[in-house]
Amino acid sequence: MMDPILLDLPTKIETERLVLRIPQPGDGKVVNQAICESIEELRPWLSFAKKKPSIEETEADVRIAHAHFFLRKEIRFHIYSKADGRFIGTVRLHHPSWKVPRFELGYWIHTKESGKGYITEAVEALVQYAVEEVGAKRIECLIGTDNKKSCKIPEKLGFTLEGILKNEYTNGEGVLIDSYVYALTPGR
Repeated sequence: MMDPILLDLPTKIETERLVLRIPQPGDGKVVNQAICESIEELRPWLSFAKKKPSIEETEADVRIAHAHFFLRKEIRFHIYSKADGRFIGTVRLHHPSWKVPRFELGYWIHTKESGKGYITEAVEALVQYAVEEVGAKRIECLIGTDNKKSCKIPEKLGFTLEGILKNEYTNGEGVLIDSYVYALTPGR
């Protein structure tokens, strides 16, 4: 595989209802608002949700994600409604192993946007992008075993449940949790 820094990856993906684009400086305020309004729902699953971040902390994270996209350390997209431009959530490919290439899939949604199929639509688009643009041979999705709602997404999209990782990580509450490992292996 060529050096991933040389890949000319699109910075925007469009679906029927959504626009996914890489994080941009200035996105911190709207992302911060979504995190703060969704913190109680995010905390049981995501380590970054230990506390409500400041706008400056979120803006710094957005700028790091912007740089990481071009350095190929992480491929994150912010999700926006095509109809009115409102921020919906994020999807990302992180922990890359470019030799395979393999990625871990992650996502979260603003609580008020949950249950509308947006994350499934965005994840499906990101998986297609990973396979077609990046050449992914393995996409993993690790989900807390108690997070049944989130498990529905990889199940709908044809991922295989490969097993359970015991004591895999600590969530936003500092609780050690087990995770399901879902994987998609294109071409196998």
